[in-house]
Amino acid sequence: MTISWLGNSSVATLPTLFDLVAKGNIEGHEITRGTHILFAAMGAGVNMNALVYKVP
Repeated sequence: MTISWLGNSSVATLPTLFDLVAKGNIEGHEITRGTHILFAAMGAGVNMNALVYKVP
């Protein structure tokens, strides 16, 4: 969703996307209180990350 204007930010991709959506900078997406968010990423070096976050 952001690579076309931010480039490949690798490790920072998920927190950057979360910040942009939370601040209302990505049209058509929003985060509301109590929402559970699942972040999952896999890198070219077979690095895998996952996180479940509940918006306070």
